[in-house]
Amino acid sequence: MTEGRSVWVLLGKGVGGNGQMTSLAKALGWPYEAKHLVFNQLSHCPNLLLGAAAMTLDRRQSSPLQPPWPDVVIAGSRRSAPVARWIKRQSGGATRLVHLMHTQAPLAHFDLIITTPQYRLPQRDNVLHNVGPLNHIDPARLAAAAAGGAARFAHLPRPYTALLVGGTSSSYLLDPDTAARLGRDASAQVRAAGGSLLLTTSARTPAAAADALLAAIDCSAYAYRWQAGDADNPYAAMLALADGFIVTADSASLLAEACAMDKPVALFDWPPRPDAYRGAKGWLRRWGEARYGNGAAPRLADRLYDRLVYVGLIKPTRDFAAYHRALRERGLITALGESNRRPARRPLDDLPRAVERIRELFSERTVPLDARAALDAPMAMRSEAR
Repeated sequence: MTEGRSVWVLLGKGVGGNGQMTSLAKALGWPYEAKHLVFNQLSHCPNLLLGAAAMTLDRRQSSPLQPPWPDVVIAGSRRSAPVARWIKRQSGGATRLVHLMHTQAPLAHFDLIITTPQYRLPQRDNVLHNVGPLNHIDPARLAAAAAGGAARFAHLPRPYTALLVGGTSSSYLLDPDTAARLGRDASAQVRAAGGSLLLTTSARTPAAAADALLAAIDCSAYAYRWQAGDADNPYAAMLALADGFIVTADSASLLAEACAMDKPVALFDWPPRPDAYRGAKGWLRRWGEARYGNGAAPRLADRLYDRLVYVGLIKPTRDFAAYHRALRERGLITALGESNRRPARRPLDDLPRAVERIRELFSERTVPLDARAALDAPMAMRSEAR
């Protein structure tokens, strides 16, 4: 009997990560409770040193964590990993830990890690390699947004191309020059199609880059500059009404949500930030990118890299190129400026696969884990390993 399992979702600051965790909890169909976590300075300590610990929490600002303990904890990324492990310890080991993205802790401590190609996690029995993030927008919300947005955009000629803009991250730097080029390239595509641009920035878009982007737009357009807590944010309306998308390469969540709309998606890519390849972090990035790079069998160095990640000694730097390849192989994206002809498309099925694997944690049915790990790997990763 698997119905009625209780679920805690450990929410942090990341909007994209919180969206993935909430989408997964809703898709499970089990009662869930959102636990908002606020961290103190101890959260900057390595997870290997922290182990299973809740001392990294600001207890006054965080949701209470107390019995009855849940059957499942859904958490995401580094800082929540020690807290999730602490909850499992308090439950006497009964709580199942489901972790999204990466843990930067020994992977063996988690019942299931759900990840995507850019995190470069190794193939293991308890690691589910999906293609994209688990972001899901409720169809009812999309329908309501479409009804409200139709009047807002009614003065603009169709087709609508939605431009979803991310920004600066550990991998990318969206400077004014790059943003201006994006504005020119997006305008050219929209003018060629004879329609309009629906543009939105995001929380990570630098103000100077947003200024340069808007100044470079020279086509029929509606532009929205992101504001925290704005109830009138038209993002969902743009998703629902767009006839096609342009998305910046830095945001896995924006790309996944655009691909879920079953419309053409063009990727605006640019080189990683220069400092991404400097120092020890840059050396790890180059090592990770070289892994299986020649298509041959794993080398000793490849196996060592995977082992160091598995035991939590190193955190792989994000490999967005691997993520983009996986989406391209499914026919979900093309490069901005490529032909508008849509390739054969295989929709993302990551959320149902994740739900099935979580339910298996409570099932007596056994599955050959080595075979399952091979099937879970995206095509791009399997081809690289050959």
